[in-house]
Amino acid sequence: MHIDIVTPAFNVAPYIGTAIRSVLAQTHQYWTMTIVDDGSTDDTAAVIAGFSDPRLRVIRQPNAGVSAARNRGLEMTNADAVLFLDADDWLSPDAFSILAAALAADPAAVAAVGPYQRVADQAPNRGSRIWHPASGDLLRSLLVRNLFANGGHLLIRRNMLVAAGRFQPDLRYGEDWEYWVRLSCLGSFTAARSLAPLLFVRERHGGAYFGMAARPESFVPCMEAIFDAPALKARFPAAELASLRRRAEAENDWIVGRELIRHGRPLEGRQFLRRSVRAAPCLRRLALLAAGSLPIFQIGPFRRYPEAE
Repeated sequence: MHIDIVTPAFNVAPYIGTAIRSVLAQTHQYWTMTIVDDGSTDDTAAVIAGFSDPRLRVIRQPNAGVSAARNRGLEMTNADAVLFLDADDWLSPDAFSILAAALAADPAAVAAVGPYQRVADQAPNRGSRIWHPASGDLLRSLLVRNLFANGGHLLIRRNMLVAAGRFQPDLRYGEDWEYWVRLSCLGSFTAARSLAPLLFVRERHGGAYFGMAARPESFVPCMEAIFDAPALKARFPAAELASLRRRAEAENDWIVGRELIRHGRPLEGRQFLRRSVRAAPCLRRLALLAAGSLPIFQIGPFRRYPEAE
């Protein structure tokens, strides 16, 4: 199976080398990596130029955003399957082998998905829990929340990418979530057989998620793009689609609240958490809210970012 890795890169000089080296180290060697330098003004281009493998190809364009960069990379691929690796993340050496085997074993699957782990930028050798994403028919679940960290632990059939179309360049946040919903309309996802993480997601302060997830307005364009899609309106009764949207809005409120707490704004954050639980009651989240100011709000998913301490 020929795999193409599409990697948008914008001012990621300190990180892109790690991403490239993780691809070079893959046990599955039949791949091409397309790096789209999206108008970087730092040393990103110089770092990329330090690698000479013929399977690496670089496209340079004026800054147009991550979706436009992914679309540009997709235009260059003719591989059997595609993986979208963010420039600040990295892969385990057997990621391609495991994902390709899973995709080959399930010819009906749109994509194969594997475990991932989030790693703090300040402590890259110490990760948090390992997340094992759901598989199967995920459309309803994906309409409520984004089930994937990003495209780095998804190996997607190229013909399914063609059928789904292009990423929406006007979405600055949640563009991948909107795209996964479109993919899920085309079929199911198969799970890779791995207990260990295949992708390591770097949590860094320059990333889009760090700032935008704490602002409720960030979610609005993505939500409109998802729930106003004619394909969904034709597929679901209006009442069911409205119910799914309310659950998604509650999930967004929980994310905003959590991120506000992580940014050192607990009073504002708890307001969003309470609103989320009122809209979509959940025993685990009710228990977290009942903990109030106990230390549980200083660990796990609520741990503060270093700058907020």
